[in-house]
Amino acid sequence: MNWRQRFEPVVRPFMQAFWRLSRGTTLGVRGIVVRADGHIVLVRHTYVGGWHLPGGGVERGESVRDALIHELRDEAGVAVHGVDVIQGIHANHKRFRGDHVVVCVVREWAACESDAAGEIAETGWFDPAALPSGTTAATRARIAEFLGEAGIADTW
Repeated sequence: MNWRQRFEPVVRPFMQAFWRLSRGTTLGVRGIVVRADGHIVLVRHTYVGGWHLPGGGVERGESVRDALIHELRDEAGVAVHGVDVIQGIHANHKRFRGDHVVVCVVREWAACESDAAGEIAETGWFDPAALPSGTTAATRARIAEFLGEAGIADTW
């Protein structure tokens, strides 16, 4: 476990308290990026364990689409082309009361340089039927929803 993974659980409650006071509601976006062979890109962050769909927060004054475009470029080296489809909007109140996550499916894209700046430890493309050990429960649930193996849940 690196220093960011040890530091994150200590700092997060203070950041969430600040976000509650300054925002009240927060919004995030995650992308299910699908390669021609059906594989999906996942990332491992340097500051929290597990494999996740790439994405991040939607900043004030930013659209969900703009956030998706820059997060996928930065985290996974994916340049979004064409129209992305919203798969679902999930309340993430377990993690932070007032937080919501929009999940988008991206099929039209091209590879590009990523700019993870120390945030991403590893990026990988995986067959949805053979996800890597450590894939988070929420990531597995979103992929099952994408595959039609489960209905779209209201909660993250």
